[in-house]
Amino acid sequence: MSHTPEEGGEPVAPRDTEAPEVPEAPEAASAAPPPKRSYGKAVVDAVVTGNSAVVTTLAILLALVVGGILMILSNQEVLDKYAYFFDDPGDALSASWHQVRDAYVALFKGSIVDPGTFDSNYAPYILNPISETVTQATPLIFGGLSVSVAFRAGLFNIGAQGQLIAGAIVAAWAGFQFALPTGLHLVVVVVGGLLGGAVYAGLAGVLKARFGAHEVIVTIMLNYIAVFFLSWLLTTGTFRQPNQPQPLGKPMHDTAVLPRLFGDELRVNLGIVLALAAVLLYWWLLNRSVLGFELRAVGANPDAARTTGMSVSRAQIVAMAFAGAMAGMIGVSQVAGPYNAGHQLTQTIDAGLGFTAITVALLGRTKPLGVVFAALLFGALQAGGSRMQASAQVSIDIVTVIQAVIVLCVAAPALVRTIFRLKGAHKGGEGSLVAKETAGAEAV
Repeated sequence: MSHTPEEGGEPVAPRDTEAPEVPEAPEAASAAPPPKRSYGKAVVDAVVTGNSAVVTTLAILLALVVGGILMILSNQEVLDKYAYFFDDPGDALSASWHQVRDAYVALFKGSIVDPGTFDSNYAPYILNPISETVTQATPLIFGGLSVSVAFRAGLFNIGAQGQLIAGAIVAAWAGFQFALPTGLHLVVVVVGGLLGGAVYAGLAGVLKARFGAHEVIVTIMLNYIAVFFLSWLLTTGTFRQPNQPQPLGKPMHDTAVLPRLFGDELRVNLGIVLALAAVLLYWWLLNRSVLGFELRAVGANPDAARTTGMSVSRAQIVAMAFAGAMAGMIGVSQVAGPYNAGHQLTQTIDAGLGFTAITVALLGRTKPLGVVFAALLFGALQAGGSRMQASAQVSIDIVTVIQAVIVLCVAAPALVRTIFRLKGAHKGGEGSLVAKETAGAEAV
């Protein structure tokens, strides 16, 4: 124990009782990046805050729940059990569960794989459900790209119906009018479909760019023109198949048909290869080309783009022409694909795909991979819907309701957040899809 001089002790050196000053951290140290979050933490944060992927997944789950409720309400036998619900609730709940379970199991077997076919050891039989899904998704990929590229340029292309009809008309005409070698004939048909859709949509782009006509109004009107023009064409000797009471177009030559990839027993065809190539082209256009940068810049802020010297009119016309070309490929798939047995024009050649394309683009958030997955999901619903109707006696219209609910929830992420009690704003999960996801955002 030490003593001070006043206490008579030996003088001791004063102790340094004050804590040494801590030198200030260098500026570089304070600017060090925060520790990297673990993968698990990132996943938890994404779920809690609800990013776009989580919202989309929850939207699909919510749509399936709504579809299940409609299945129960549409089955009178199940509803009768609710008349004595309070006496025997298990009976009603069990019947409801079996109704929904059987329907979704049938949907899965019809769209992905049926385990009961494994015993056959016959590949076409086993792969048939997934082949149907891919085949159904093929025109939807083209449609999703058609709407997406216009979104990116700040345009709402609601005219995919008319554009696909224009592409189908030109493709069908090239298919039955010319007798060309295999391969070359198909190239002519594809190019014809691309040009037919591009020119028709480019007209809307020109009216928008040169005269300020709103593209929504113009493309809607062009849809009507295309529908009635097709009806008139099927009354003419040039297009109508003779000796047919129904207004059907002339059948295309076999050389103009999209070939099947894995034999005659599976309907998956060359169209899916062309669709995936179009996805790569879309990704490259938006992320690796000057033109794509201009499209995104115009979509984000046309005034700023014009100030920097970009041609807004040119970008709008090009975007609409590209959108129309993709829609024209839907027409090619419709007349040259396997679902058209006669490979000929009909009055219902569009099959509602033009409007379904809008939902695919919205669900895919206008991104290349998003469009592919959205098209596959919708293709699976379409492919499995028939099996569901046949096996579980559930109307295939339920599939349409499920699709609509999915898009409704994706377009209104705040609704999904409220239902599932997710936290507030998070980048990529808030705001209007059209306003944010489609305007100048970086494509992934």
